[in-house]
Amino acid sequence: MVQPFSKTLPYILGFIIAVGPISTDMYLPAFPAIARAFHDHAAPQYSLAAYFLGLAIGQMTQGALSDRLGRRGPLLVGLVIYTLASIGCAVCWNVQSLVVFRFLAAIGASAGVVIPRAQVRDLADGPAAAKLFSQLMLVMGVAPILAPMLGALMVQLASWRFIFAFAAVYGVVALAAVWFLVPDTLPRSRRTIIGIIPVIIRYGAIFRERAFLTHAMVGAFNAACLFAYLAATPQIFIGEYGWSTMDYAMLFGTTAFAYIGYNLLNPMLVGRFGVGPVITMSSLILFTACAGLAVLAWHPLGPFAIVAGLLFAEGGFGLLTPNSLVGALTRHQAHAGSASALVGTLQYGAGAISSIAVGVLADGTARPMAVAMLFSATVVILAASLRPRLSFNLAESIP
Repeated sequence: MVQPFSKTLPYILGFIIAVGPISTDMYLPAFPAIARAFHDHAAPQYSLAAYFLGLAIGQMTQGALSDRLGRRGPLLVGLVIYTLASIGCAVCWNVQSLVVFRFLAAIGASAGVVIPRAQVRDLADGPAAAKLFSQLMLVMGVAPILAPMLGALMVQLASWRFIFAFAAVYGVVALAAVWFLVPDTLPRSRRTIIGIIPVIIRYGAIFRERAFLTHAMVGAFNAACLFAYLAATPQIFIGEYGWSTMDYAMLFGTTAFAYIGYNLLNPMLVGRFGVGPVITMSSLILFTACAGLAVLAWHPLGPFAIVAGLLFAEGGFGLLTPNSLVGALTRHQAHAGSASALVGTLQYGAGAISSIAVGVLADGTARPMAVAMLFSATVVILAASLRPRLSFNLAESIP
């Protein structure tokens, strides 16, 4: 049964879930400055991998907690942890402390990532859920446009530490939004009261379900593509091509505009063709774009050719993210928090491995990024081809 909700709620949830890109995209232009501050060129890569690892671990617990305690309480606690850990990042004194505080910030931020997705599943299914996810992604898509530019300005005018101070302020605002504006979308009658062992068994049962597994693999390796891009492009454009931090931020903003554009198209495409066909089409877009980037990595045509390939790849990122979530969660309304958490764990686990691999293989060119993205896109194609046919309640629609 779909619950009534405020038409502004998806946008508020989008603001909260944007804690993810705020925490990554804003400090990407600061990678060279952080490396110089700690005299360690790999320090930014370590901190990014720690953040992704924290998100992967944190979401497993946050999902189960939100299924048991409701959505609102765990979300508030998570945002408090995120805010305090962001303050720790702002005052960190060495690489190790930065990595630890980034990990803790991710544990807190995982509530802001996983619980809003579960709340969407509390409210809708099928095409209606796809439209809601697109609204969330639309709001979240503003963050990658503004965050890198703001981060670049902070690096140029003050210090990279101000980036984490801003993240702490964002956490406070998100806390206020949840406290005053976000209801608990999971009524007590639908909450689960189970122990640790049954939770583990439930995760295993969710993971074995074919529709969940195939759609989750689509989402996870789509995320691995995206995170390879996030980890590699500062070094490619700032390091190899000598772009300024603001030039790089403008690039990031441009790709984010493309991401938003694809999200705006998604409700129309889903309404006309359905979730499954859109997943098939967007996985082909992603694979084609990654194959093109691989060719460009070995036969360079300059930075703007790589930019064109990345803009094309955003079609996969923007369309696969909401629709793979819908496919993964649609048969798990009774424990949407756990299913959403498992999706997020797979996504950020793949992202952590992808970003570490790009960092280890870094050679000053786009080749490591291209290899990681092409491998991930190949897995996306394979997983998409194995998806079962899904049926939705088409009577459900957004008020």
